[in-house]
Amino acid sequence: MSVAEEFTLDFARSERIGLEEAIFCAGKSPEQIDAILEAARARGASLLLTRLDPEKRDRLDAAARLDYCPVSRTAVFGEAPRITGPARVAVVAAGTSDVPVAREALRVLAYAGRAAALFADVGVAGLWRLTTRIEEIRAHPVVIVAAGMDAALPSVVGGLVAGAVIAVPTSVGYGVAAGGRAALDAVLASCAPGITVVNIDNGYGAACAALRLLHAAGRLAAETER
Repeated sequence: MSVAEEFTLDFARSERIGLEEAIFCAGKSPEQIDAILEAARARGASLLLTRLDPEKRDRLDAAARLDYCPVSRTAVFGEAPRITGPARVAVVAAGTSDVPVAREALRVLAYAGRAAALFADVGVAGLWRLTTRIEEIRAHPVVIVAAGMDAALPSVVGGLVAGAVIAVPTSVGYGVAAGGRAALDAVLASCAPGITVVNIDNGYGAACAALRLLHAAGRLAAETER
């Protein structure tokens, strides 16, 4: 079996569910990723790549053609849509260590042409950092919150904003934080009603959840105008 026979790209995904195909690079060899990018190039298609480590990126034939962000480990192959309109999503990071996950969410939103605003280092260990920016955060109908350790921030934000809150537990923390499992359990057990929870470190999934909400709101607005 050739490398090209090891994958089937889902170019119809955007028509079916409104979300573009993305390539999860962890576990894929540089040769497999290059073959995927060549298939996209042959169709004149763009692709979003996630979890692409710098070392693997440097081994790609297509490395020079990638818009790469080493912080989020994401890359864009080809042309992404131009970002238009006001920021409808706030991406909130509890600490600087949570920023890579937050930036993954931001990059996914940008790839979809959606503006978003980052609010970093506003964790509850210094609650004043959040309260001084809460009105800015409230201005966004969708809020993604990335937090590790005890992951208290999504619950606090969930009790302060009226918009949709998407919690991303991160793997940040010592010992019993258990690679993000304590944070995941905390947000699943949150006393703030209606919080959506995605998997540990899954900024990509959080952004996709936000996009689904925005798409649904857009369809509802269009139907109301008819």
